[in-house]
Amino acid sequence: MKQSLQLRTSQHLALTPQLQQSIRLLQLSTLELHQELESLLIENPMLERVDDPLDHAIRLLADGAMAQNTTTDNNTVPGEQANTTEAPAEADFAASESVSAEDWSFDEVPAGPRQAEDDDGRPQLEAACITLRAHLLEQMRVNLRGGRDLALCELVIDALDDNGYLTESLDDIYSSLPLELCVEPEELQFALNMVQSFEPAGIAARNLSECLALQIRRLPKIPLVTRRLALAIIEQQLSLFAQRDFTKLKKIFSCDDEDLREAQTVIRLCDPRPGSAFAQQAADYVVPDVIVRKCGQQWQVLLNQDVMPKLRVSSMYAQMAKDNKNECSLGTQLQEARWLIKNMRQRFDTILRVAQAIVERQKNFFTHGAVAMRPLVLREIADTLGLHESTISRVTTQKYMLTPHGMFELKYFFGSHVATETGGEASSTAIRALIKQLIGAEDQKSPLSDSKIADMLGEQGMVIARRTVAKYREALKIPPVSLRKTL
Repeated sequence: MKQSLQLRTSQHLALTPQLQQSIRLLQLSTLELHQELESLLIENPMLERVDDPLDHAIRLLADGAMAQNTTTDNNTVPGEQANTTEAPAEADFAASESVSAEDWSFDEVPAGPRQAEDDDGRPQLEAACITLRAHLLEQMRVNLRGGRDLALCELVIDALDDNGYLTESLDDIYSSLPLELCVEPEELQFALNMVQSFEPAGIAARNLSECLALQIRRLPKIPLVTRRLALAIIEQQLSLFAQRDFTKLKKIFSCDDEDLREAQTVIRLCDPRPGSAFAQQAADYVVPDVIVRKCGQQWQVLLNQDVMPKLRVSSMYAQMAKDNKNECSLGTQLQEARWLIKNMRQRFDTILRVAQAIVERQKNFFTHGAVAMRPLVLREIADTLGLHESTISRVTTQKYMLTPHGMFELKYFFGSHVATETGGEASSTAIRALIKQLIGAEDQKSPLSDSKIADMLGEQGMVIARRTVAKYREALKIPPVSLRKTL
């Protein structure tokens, strides 16, 4: 085969670094965006952040005194000289307004100074959380004096999990002890009984049945007959009680509905995870990207200014890049800073456009709730805004909207459709809301089955199969009909 050189013209899609950065910023969540921004601020000195989180912090002067309030007091008496010192954020914003075209600012008018929630303005300190182990050790030192018993009880406490259950058997703990200690099994059993007598009730149980029994025995003001029946149920037929097979339970224990109902009430007073109250779990907060408010008869969509980083190009470094045109690194960093600010602005503009399009199509949801949700797919929003479906998917992932009905991810407003008898379409989200309403209003003694719910939806003109009802019910984390039945 003979080799040769040929010239051809063709078209192909090339992702420039600017386009790649725009796509990456668009798919990031708010938290990930700020993390990405912090790393870029460190790498690129051309970038400056106007909204410094420490702008409104208390500052100390060189002599140790606190700096005066940097805002002008509205209650200044005429004739007195007001404090004209600008807050750092306001000073930076004023500087950004006076910078030439080299300064690409992406900021809004900064919010006013934060007002203290308390009258004295002193910070509120969170109390230290006590752990389950520390709580039990404190009770152990109060109730025991012997060093040997203290050591064995501490050994049992160290074997507890976060829910307060004993994860190791006494035989395993006994076999792990050195022989020279001459520990008897009775001593270890005494230590376990001692720990089980501590608060909270049900601690150091080896299974769920023992945990509930320990709590029932310590519940006050419970009739003896009811206490005995409750103990018998959890010690002998806990699985039937969990399945709510009340017919078999009444037959096994020869009791009527009233006795079984009282025993059920006693069992429900128990906590199956007594140690979970001491678990240190940090609360997860979601900050909305857009906020929907009603203005007259219209719904208005606003960007959340608190999550929008305010950036600008440093005028000092931009001037240095002008003076040193031969310095390639400064020019490259200046161009990257401009790209970032432009892409950041484009990101929030796209989120706002998509949110406005969603609100325009889901007006009934904002007025009447989830039952009025209409079917919506990504292609409908993409065709309206002239964007690709993948762009809409990136915008609606991990972006949240604050509405009068609560906080929702933008993907929540999209859903498949179900045909109706009249030839129309109903949203799957609206059907789930209807299923939740039907189950919430059902008779708990005779709950609705999935087939019955499907029939009731069919009476409203929605053609839906029993399997679909079961799928939606499981998505709502609603138990089946057998587990919703009560006496």
